[in-house]
Amino acid sequence: MKQSINEVEVWDQFRNGNHQAFTSLYQHFVQPLYSYSMGITSDKELIKDCLHDLFVELWKNHASLGPTTSVKFYLMASIKRKLVRHLDGQLKNAQHHANYYLETADRDNSQEYMMIRMEDELATNKQLSQCLLKLSKRQREAISLKFYHNMDTDQISQSMKINPQSVYNLIFGALRQMKELMVYENVAF
Repeated sequence: MKQSINEVEVWDQFRNGNHQAFTSLYQHFVQPLYSYSMGITSDKELIKDCLHDLFVELWKNHASLGPTTSVKFYLMASIKRKLVRHLDGQLKNAQHHANYYLETADRDNSQEYMMIRMEDELATNKQLSQCLLKLSKRQREAISLKFYHNMDTDQISQSMKINPQSVYNLIFGALRQMKELMVYENVAF
């Protein structure tokens, strides 16, 4: 059974450069953070990499970190940001590769190819529209501001009059829900 620690006290010792306090924080929080991260993504290697990076960055920047009243929530928010940034980067990278392939691939520009491509695009757009309709009003608003109006998190936060963490939560939840709906509907066909 894991021994309880005074996380705020240990955090302050860690901020002052105490390596034992850092080790204690790591041992106390790495498993709960891993479990929390599994709710965000099932990519175990990505989670391990992000946790490793998080703790390396924490140690590297320990002197510049501020005090906190809840180390657990600070670390949970940090790992979530790191995972979301990485997943967002993977999505953009995959889109870039797909666009590059479409632009450079040796294509058959026949009428048939163009019609099939247009039908696929219409079907995907219809599916996306149906998925968007299944989101809550606030999720649709956040998605619209992010992807159709190219606003960053702070701009969305101001526009929707909510804090930036709520923006992350809305967008991430909406994207996860849309992904699940798209996968489910593709399987149903």
